[in-house]
Amino acid sequence: MTQKSLERIAVYPGTFDPFTIGHMSIVERGLKIFDKIIIAVGINDAKRCYKPTEERVRHIKKVMADEPRVEVVSYDGLTVDIARKHNADFILRGVRTVADYEYERNLAYANRRISGIETVLLYTLPELQYVSSTMVRDLDRCGYDISQFVPDSESIQHPE
Repeated sequence: MTQKSLERIAVYPGTFDPFTIGHMSIVERGLKIFDKIIIAVGINDAKRCYKPTEERVRHIKKVMADEPRVEVVSYDGLTVDIARKHNADFILRGVRTVADYEYERNLAYANRRISGIETVLLYTLPELQYVSSTMVRDLDRCGYDISQFVPDSESIQHPE
């Protein structure tokens, strides 16, 4: 058997702007299912991000430094392509709402159809359902302390 057939690898894609305690929860719970998780920070030119991609990658690497089964990379393009590049047979996604579920279900169907890669959805823990990157950015922009919502309490640097 090859290495790939023995190791369960998942790609966890997102913009992670910022990486929240909700994202961290999905990774921690995903590690109970998968042998390795590739956190794939997407480059989305259509989306204005507070932090540059390299800074988001650097921050997540710092947060996950003590977990050898997590790798953090950036990518541009389709999630299935980064999954193939890292020999991942799964895409890991978190679901907070019914709207998230509908969106993720359709992506999962398309991704499986074009690549054979399965998507595994983990429901957000009830106590974290309200935490979103958008909410955290808004709180930070208005001067509120966001340390309870982001691992490592790193403040967001606003764009100039």
